[in-house]
Amino acid sequence: MRILALESSCDETAAAVVEDGRKILSSVVASQVEEHRLYGGVVPEIASRRHSEAVVPVTRQALQEAGMELSEVDAIAVTYAPGLIGALLVGVNFAKGLSLAAGKPLIPVHHLRGHIASNYLTSPELEPPFLCLVVSGGHSHIIQVKSYTELHVLGRTRDDAAGEAFDKAARAMGMPYPGGIAMDKLAETGDPEAFRLPRPSVVGAPYDFSFSGLKTAVINLLHTAEQRGEEISIPDLSASYRKAVVDCLTGNFIRAAEDTGAKKLVIAGGVSANSLLRRVLEKECASQGWAFYRPDLSLCGDNAAMIGSQAYYEYLAGKTAGMELNGCAAVSIDEG
Repeated sequence: MRILALESSCDETAAAVVEDGRKILSSVVASQVEEHRLYGGVVPEIASRRHSEAVVPVTRQALQEAGMELSEVDAIAVTYAPGLIGALLVGVNFAKGLSLAAGKPLIPVHHLRGHIASNYLTSPELEPPFLCLVVSGGHSHIIQVKSYTELHVLGRTRDDAAGEAFDKAARAMGMPYPGGIAMDKLAETGDPEAFRLPRPSVVGAPYDFSFSGLKTAVINLLHTAEQRGEEISIPDLSASYRKAVVDCLTGNFIRAAEDTGAKKLVIAGGVSANSLLRRVLEKECASQGWAFYRPDLSLCGDNAAMIGSQAYYEYLAGKTAGMELNGCAAVSIDEG
């Protein structure tokens, strides 16, 4: 089954053709990062306008690279939630138009389910059940993936997501957007033990995350140094901060794996590209005898191939939509 998939939940307009949930026939992404960098973050109105401009040429290119016509695909898939509502609506309405015009089934896909599915493209042998840590700019979840479409949330962030915490702290340190990527590179040159930073936890919820206090601690540290006229080693602070965030993520994730008896651990989302996160989990899983899966770096960020992969399994489970489909800014992954 060959599915034409669309993704427009934030600041990437993407289209892809995926076969049977495991094989990428084409994948095209039009990024808006350079434009949003001028403002230090994503501007929703600009994102929506750029999606409107890019969705047609991106879709045309995806079909061309797959060597197909619209009439030859078996279904149309689209990210319908969660995300920036204006951005989502561009993709959803365009997908509905394609579905209606071509007479093809329309498959709505939850964005985070798509991130998890990026691992099916990278590691075709991977099958549920497994435990997944989904970490991105807006989301930090520990999820029991019981089947391709049955998911249960064990833990989630109570405030900032990990990616958001990276970006905000990086901005305070003077790094350009997206800060998490810049910090990861700079942290490789610093001393992770140079600064003592908190590892926040949530009382009574051992799998939940809280990064707001950690982010605030770094910002206060920077402000105090500035007022005193002291210089701070940004590489050392980056390394220390990165380690603190990764300690929180991996600590809860490993605890959840031990408590649930999981033997397969998976990471997904934009922050799954973080080099320290990958190294720590790879080492820990090796010592525990657990299998560890992570998406190819090209599939960590937002893309449509992951949406096409998950759409295949949603379709097999009988999930399709009609012209009543709407974009939703917030929908839990276990409801999607």
